[in-house]
Amino acid sequence: MWNMLWPIAMIVTANVLYNICTKAVPANVNAFASLFVTYLAASGASAALFFLTSQEKNLPAELGQADWSAVILGLVIVALEFGYVAAYRAGWKISICSLTANIALACALLLAGALLYREALSLRQVLGAAVCALGLWLVCGSG
Repeated sequence: MWNMLWPIAMIVTANVLYNICTKAVPANVNAFASLFVTYLAASGASAALFFLTSQEKNLPAELGQADWSAVILGLVIVALEFGYVAAYRAGWKISICSLTANIALACALLLAGALLYREALSLRQVLGAAVCALGLWLVCGSG
Protein backbone atom coordinates (compact mmCIF):
# COMPACT_ATOMS: atom_id res chain seq x y z
CA MET A 1 0.00 0.00 0.00
CA TRP A 2 2.85 2.40 0.80
CA ASN A 3 4.16 1.92 -2.77
CA MET A 4 0.88 3.39 -4.01
CA LEU A 5 0.66 6.21 -1.47
CA TRP A 6 4.11 7.77 -1.29
CA PRO A 7 4.18 8.91 -4.95
CA ILE A 8 0.81 10.64 -4.51
CA ALA A 9 2.01 12.28 -1.29
CA MET A 10 5.11 13.49 -3.14
CA ILE A 11 3.01 14.83 -6.03
CA VAL A 12 0.68 16.71 -3.67
CA THR A 13 3.53 18.13 -1.58
CA ALA A 14 5.50 19.15 -4.67
CA ASN A 15 2.40 20.72 -6.25
CA VAL A 16 1.67 22.79 -3.14
CA LEU A 17 5.25 24.07 -3.09
CA TYR A 18 5.19 24.49 -6.88
CA ASN A 19 2.13 26.77 -6.78
CA ILE A 20 3.45 28.77 -3.83
CA CYS A 21 6.79 29.31 -5.60
CA THR A 22 5.18 30.06 -8.96
CA LYS A 23 2.90 32.68 -7.44
CA ALA A 24 5.96 34.21 -5.73
CA VAL A 25 7.85 34.82 -9.02
CA PRO A 26 8.42 38.59 -8.99
CA ALA A 27 6.29 40.47 -11.50
CA ASN A 28 9.26 42.58 -12.59
CA VAL A 29 11.36 39.60 -13.74
CA ASN A 30 10.94 38.20 -17.23
CA ALA A 31 9.10 34.91 -16.79
CA PHE A 32 11.50 33.08 -19.07
CA ALA A 33 14.56 34.36 -17.18
CA SER A 34 13.00 33.00 -14.02
CA LEU A 35 12.25 29.70 -15.76
CA PHE A 36 15.87 29.55 -16.94
CA VAL A 37 17.02 29.68 -13.30
CA THR A 38 14.36 27.11 -12.44
CA TYR A 39 15.63 24.70 -15.06
CA LEU A 40 19.26 25.23 -14.08
CA ALA A 41 18.29 24.14 -10.57
CA ALA A 42 16.25 21.24 -11.98
CA SER A 43 19.15 20.15 -14.20
CA GLY A 44 21.55 20.18 -11.26
CA ALA A 45 19.13 18.23 -9.09
CA SER A 46 18.47 15.73 -11.90
CA ALA A 47 22.20 15.18 -12.48
CA ALA A 48 22.88 14.73 -8.76
CA LEU A 49 19.95 12.31 -8.39
CA PHE A 50 21.11 10.38 -11.46
CA PHE A 51 24.51 9.78 -9.88
CA LEU A 52 22.92 8.91 -6.53
CA THR A 53 20.51 6.37 -8.02
CA SER A 54 22.36 4.92 -11.02
CA GLN A 55 24.49 1.83 -10.54
CA GLU A 56 26.58 2.38 -13.67
CA LYS A 57 26.93 6.19 -13.41
CA ASN A 58 27.28 6.46 -17.21
CA LEU A 59 25.29 9.60 -17.96
CA PRO A 60 26.26 9.87 -21.66
CA ALA A 61 25.06 6.30 -22.27
CA GLU A 62 21.76 7.00 -20.53
CA LEU A 63 21.28 10.25 -22.42
CA GLY A 64 21.83 8.33 -25.65
CA GLN A 65 18.79 6.20 -24.83
CA ALA A 66 16.46 9.19 -24.44
CA ASP A 67 14.05 9.67 -27.33
CA TRP A 68 11.79 12.38 -28.73
CA SER A 69 9.51 12.21 -25.69
CA ALA A 70 12.17 13.79 -23.44
CA VAL A 71 12.53 16.78 -25.77
CA ILE A 72 8.77 17.27 -26.18
CA LEU A 73 8.29 16.88 -22.42
CA GLY A 74 10.83 19.66 -21.85
CA LEU A 75 8.95 21.96 -24.22
CA VAL A 76 5.61 21.07 -22.67
CA ILE A 77 6.94 21.70 -19.16
CA VAL A 78 8.06 25.19 -20.20
CA ALA A 79 4.55 25.85 -21.53
CA LEU A 80 3.02 24.51 -18.30
CA GLU A 81 5.27 26.62 -16.10
CA PHE A 82 4.73 29.74 -18.17
CA GLY A 83 0.98 29.15 -18.13
CA TYR A 84 0.93 29.16 -14.34
CA VAL A 85 3.19 32.23 -14.09
CA ALA A 86 0.94 34.04 -16.58
CA ALA A 87 -2.21 32.95 -14.74
CA TYR A 88 -0.93 34.22 -11.40
CA ARG A 89 0.24 37.47 -12.98
CA ALA A 90 -3.21 37.85 -14.53
CA GLY A 91 -4.69 37.77 -11.03
CA TRP A 92 -5.73 34.18 -10.40
CA LYS A 93 -5.92 33.31 -6.72
CA ILE A 94 -3.67 30.46 -5.60
CA SER A 95 -6.68 28.72 -4.05
CA ILE A 96 -8.59 28.69 -7.35
CA CYS A 97 -6.03 28.57 -10.18
CA SER A 98 -4.62 25.11 -9.59
CA LEU A 99 -8.04 23.72 -8.67
CA THR A 100 -9.51 24.99 -11.92
CA ALA A 101 -6.58 23.81 -14.03
CA ASN A 102 -6.47 20.38 -12.43
CA ILE A 103 -10.20 19.73 -12.70
CA ALA A 104 -10.09 20.72 -16.36
CA LEU A 105 -6.97 18.55 -16.76
CA ALA A 106 -8.67 15.55 -15.17
CA CYS A 107 -11.59 15.84 -17.58
CA ALA A 108 -9.27 16.27 -20.57
CA LEU A 109 -7.22 13.22 -19.52
CA LEU A 110 -10.39 11.19 -19.20
CA LEU A 111 -11.04 11.90 -22.86
CA ALA A 112 -7.38 11.39 -23.83
CA GLY A 113 -7.36 8.02 -22.09
CA ALA A 114 -10.46 6.95 -23.99
CA LEU A 115 -9.39 8.29 -27.39
CA LEU A 116 -5.64 7.63 -27.38
CA TYR A 117 -5.31 4.58 -25.15
CA ARG A 118 -8.72 2.97 -25.63
CA GLU A 119 -9.40 3.05 -21.89
CA ALA A 120 -13.03 2.24 -21.18
CA LEU A 121 -15.17 5.11 -19.90
CA SER A 122 -17.69 4.04 -17.31
CA LEU A 123 -20.91 5.84 -16.54
CA ARG A 124 -19.42 6.65 -13.14
CA GLN A 125 -16.44 8.39 -14.80
CA VAL A 126 -18.68 10.37 -17.15
CA LEU A 127 -20.86 11.42 -14.22
CA GLY A 128 -17.71 12.32 -12.27
CA ALA A 129 -16.56 14.55 -15.12
CA ALA A 130 -19.99 16.20 -15.15
CA VAL A 131 -19.71 16.83 -11.40
CA CYS A 132 -16.26 18.32 -12.03
CA ALA A 133 -17.72 20.63 -14.68
CA LEU A 134 -20.41 21.67 -12.20
CA GLY A 135 -17.68 22.25 -9.63
CA LEU A 136 -15.79 24.49 -12.07
CA TRP A 137 -18.94 26.48 -12.66
CA LEU A 138 -19.50 26.83 -8.90
CA VAL A 139 -15.89 27.83 -8.22
CA CYS A 140 -15.26 30.10 -11.22
CA GLY A 141 -18.51 30.97 -12.93
CA SER A 142 -20.83 31.89 -10.16
CA GLY A 143 -19.14 35.15 -9.38
